[in-house]
Amino acid sequence: MSLFRTELRRLAKRRFARFATLAGLLVLAAVLAGMFFTNQKIDAAQLAKAERAAEAEYQSQLRYVEQHRTECEQAKAAGTADEQRFPADCADITPAPRESFQAEWHLPPTFVFRDGFGEMVIPFAAIMALIGFVVGASFVGAEWSTGGMMNLLLWRPKRLTVLLTKLGALLTGLLAVALPTAVLWAAGFWLVATFRGSTEGVTSGAWQSFALTGLRGVTLALVAAIIGFALASLGRHTAMALGGAIGVMIVGQVGLGILLGMSGVRFPEAWLLPTYVYAWMAKKVELQDWDACNVSYTGECQPDVLEITWQQSSVLFAVAVTVILGAAMWFMRRRDIT
Repeated sequence: MSLFRTELRRLAKRRFARFATLAGLLVLAAVLAGMFFTNQKIDAAQLAKAERAAEAEYQSQLRYVEQHRTECEQAKAAGTADEQRFPADCADITPAPRESFQAEWHLPPTFVFRDGFGEMVIPFAAIMALIGFVVGASFVGAEWSTGGMMNLLLWRPKRLTVLLTKLGALLTGLLAVALPTAVLWAAGFWLVATFRGSTEGVTSGAWQSFALTGLRGVTLALVAAIIGFALASLGRHTAMALGGAIGVMIVGQVGLGILLGMSGVRFPEAWLLPTYVYAWMAKKVELQDWDACNVSYTGECQPDVLEITWQQSSVLFAVAVTVILGAAMWFMRRRDIT
């Protein structure tokens, strides 16, 4: 019997893996349903209503400005003008231009597929990464804690072959879930845009960009699964991976962020993992340091900017996977199986 097929069957039959996957898919379905019910399709009647609301807001502002200017002139004539309330010249009290009052402000939320779907790939990637991490950790961690790994090695004594076959089965199973889910995710939001928004302007280039973003999201899920799997293998228990993740996020990220902020380090976000995860999905993140004020020719303060790109994130992920998985393989080869 093929070891790979056996591990795939073992993964599919694990109740924790099925429940965790189902829970993640239900969360995605809830997000999709929420977007459907909180958006509306904009028609001509709503546009006209929004234009009337913008015009009414503009007229209200005109009346307020006229009243305020009159009060200013009266106070100046009486010699009781308050310098904090009125300017030196009452003629400076002027209304904002009509174009400042936009009808879009009075429209209900609507989902434009071209503008909004790229951002919705990020929660998909986050849920898939969480599923991959916890399922990967439990898949090998349960084998160690229950003694199943020792029994398996009696049948197939090649340690690294067994470990890597398990990992291959895990990644295959995750891809079997993530790829169809990604297609359904895109189809679901296309329906949301069709009935609750707009699908205009979606070109082949936009689809290519969405596909690349989705591919990065699936890759992120695979990286999370490998790290969860490797950590649980190192500690020979699921709790090792879950505890390590909690420690990194709470102690390593929150605590480090507070320490860096108190120390006055420039661009403290550049030392935090979520910055690189977001940069991986969004292609780049711009960090700003407002303490460094670069005065422009107009007299404005321009902060220093640091760009974190998806290429830098890919290097970080590659190093993390290589180190953690390499350590798991080394310990698997060196340590006693008891």
